Amino acid sequence: MAVPDLHELREGSRRRAAARPKGPELARVEDVRTPGGPALRHYRPSEEERPLVVFAHGGAWVMGDLDTHDRTCRRIAAACDVEVLAVDYRRAPEHPYPAAIDDVVDVIRRTRPVAVVGDSSGGYVATMACLRLRDEGGPLPALQVLICPNTDLTLSRPSIEENSADHGPAAGFLAWAVEQWAPDPAVRAAASPLFVPDLSGMPDTILVTAEHDTLRDEGDAYADRLAETGVRTVHRREPGLEHGFIQNMDLTCDRAAAAAQRLFADMATSIHEGPVNV
Repeated sequence: MAVPDLHELREGSRRRAAARPKGPELARVEDVRTPGGPALRHYRPSEEERPLVVFAHGGAWVMGDLDTHDRTCRRIAAACDVEVLAVDYRRAPEHPYPAAIDDVVDVIRRTRPVAVVGDSSGGYVATMACLRLRDEGGPLPALQVLICPNTDLTLSRPSIEENSADHGPAAGFLAWAVEQWAPDPAVRAAASPLFVPDLSGMPDTILVTAEHDTLRDEGDAYADRLAETGVRTVHRREPGLEHGFIQNMDLTCDRAAAAAQRLFADMATSIHEGPVNV
C-alpha cells in the first residue's frame, strides 16, 4: 500500500464535512478553550441544563476534529436531549499513544459526564479512558457508547481481511494507522482494550458494530467480553451497514438512518430513564 498523504487525509475529511448539511439547530453551540488542555465544543439543545456527554471523534487516530464530527454531535444532542462536549484531542503521528487518551481522561475528570461516546478510533479512546479511570479510582461515567470501535491493535480478527476489499476501512490503511498511533509493535496488544485481562468495573455499555465493517469482529468480541465479565452491555450488529455509518450515511441510506435512531433511542433511555434491557 502506498503511504497515505497525511495532509490530504485531514484536508479531505474537512472538505467532506463542509459539504454536508449542518445538522439540527441547537439552543447554543460554543467553542471552549481550557488552559493547557484540548479545544472543546459544547452543544446545548436547551438553555436549561441537561445531562452531559463527552464525545471522542473517529478518524483512525490521525484525522478528524471538531468540525468533521459537528453534525454527529448536533444529532446526538438533539435526539438524546443531552449536552455534548466534543474533545479535539491530540492526534498521531505528532502525538502517539497515549496522548489522545490522556486528553479525554482529563476532560472526564474535570467535567464528570454521565456518558462518554466515541466512534471508530474515538470509541477506542473512549473505552481506554474508562479503563484508565477505573484503574485510577475514577470518576467513571455511568455509560460508555462505542460505535464501530477499534479494540484490537494487532488487527488479528477475520473481518479485517474479509471486509477489506469491498467495504473497508482497508486492511493496509488500518495497519498504517495503527503504526502512527502505536509505533512500537511490542505495546499494541497491551494497548488493546480487547486484551485487557480484567474488564470488571467498567461502565454500562452500548456497543454497535456493522456487518460489513473490517472492525466488526473485534467490536463484537469486546462486547462479548464485557458481558461475560458482568458489565451490563447492549450489543447490536447492524445488518448491511459499513464502518462509520453514524457519520452522515443517514443522508443517503435509510438503513443507516434507522440504525442511528436505534442507537440514539438506546442512549436516551439509558441516560434519562436507566439502563436499557440487555
